[in-house]
Amino acid sequence: MTPILRTSVLVAAAFAVASCSWFGGDDDELEPTKLVDIETKVKVKRLWTTTVGGDAEFLRVALQPASDGSRIYAASRDGNVLALSPDTGKSVWRTELEMDLSAGPGIGEDLVVVAAADGYLIALDADTGEEMWRANVAGESLARPLVDDGTVVALTIDNRLRAISAFDGSERWTVEQSIPALTMRGSAAPVLVGTTVIAGFDNGRLVAVNMSDGDTVWETMIAPPTGRSDLDRLSDVDGQISVVGQDIYASGYQGAIAAIASESGQMLWAREVSSFEGVSADWNNLYTVDEEGVVIALTRRTGDESWRQTSLIRREPTVPAAYQTTVVVGDLEGYLHFFSNFDGDPVARVRAARSAVSIAPVVVGNRLLVQGDDGKVSAYAIEQPELPGNMPAISDEES
Repeated sequence: MTPILRTSVLVAAAFAVASCSWFGGDDDELEPTKLVDIETKVKVKRLWTTTVGGDAEFLRVALQPASDGSRIYAASRDGNVLALSPDTGKSVWRTELEMDLSAGPGIGEDLVVVAAADGYLIALDADTGEEMWRANVAGESLARPLVDDGTVVALTIDNRLRAISAFDGSERWTVEQSIPALTMRGSAAPVLVGTTVIAGFDNGRLVAVNMSDGDTVWETMIAPPTGRSDLDRLSDVDGQISVVGQDIYASGYQGAIAAIASESGQMLWAREVSSFEGVSADWNNLYTVDEEGVVIALTRRTGDESWRQTSLIRREPTVPAAYQTTVVVGDLEGYLHFFSNFDGDPVARVRAARSAVSIAPVVVGNRLLVQGDDGKVSAYAIEQPELPGNMPAISDEES
């Protein structure tokens, strides 16, 4: 057993012990919060549902739909990669790779790139699904690959950030960080700001790397390890990283949520919120869930708390997705919860899957896409109320 696998097993065991107290025994207070009836204030319509592939429940893989503007791409744990029509959800092409997948798809450079659990990246032609190349990155990836500027960037669970040529799969550069004794299972998907790749690591660091040559531009400690035991010192930056303009927002487990200047790595502000799921953003707010499952909104400029919603404690909510006037999270029973982005009040709830929704929903245009751990992808839309008296809508030119 390799060191990184050993640490993952140890953490899994630790959380299994915790789960026994959450879901068993006589202590009802530690069970997931039971859902109560809510007043539906917005109407959510399911547009279509497509089965992509096999079950990935409890595996914490990073399989999440993505779009290039004309098609939707999705992948399943059991090796299926699909291109879908955004209007109907029907398959445009389907490629069966016959291997377990752990992350993706990443989209760009006319490629669809997925990561296999055995340490390979596989690039498919975005138009046809034909395999173009595969590259051995020597480690499982639990982060969606970043594809841009002729390069595919992958973060593996051994704390290595690798750049691969989008043309032939050859390696361009590697950046490595130290590996703590214990880590959480998961990785933050790298993001691009200008020509700089931003990546989070299991040692609590956020690192900026030049896309062209792999030179480190800056490093910032988001979540400094504290405590005596290895479990206490968990500080992984594994959750979603968000970028608005030149500001980066990231979170560390048992650490903080922070705003960082992309040019210098200077921390603009930080708030003590422990989040494994990460941070999403719109122009005004940041949204996160803490380790207990409390949904929290912070003002983007200052980090001051705007509201918090406690109805999903211990329901394992995903990081919220900002969607129109709502924020949406999935939970361990497959529900999507819609909250007002203004005050956090619940406004709608729908059942998206019969298994958990463990990866955040994705907004594509005016639609919300969600992939359940059961391998089904669904599209939703918030129905707009009709104007009184069948009054025609006013165009931009007339207003």
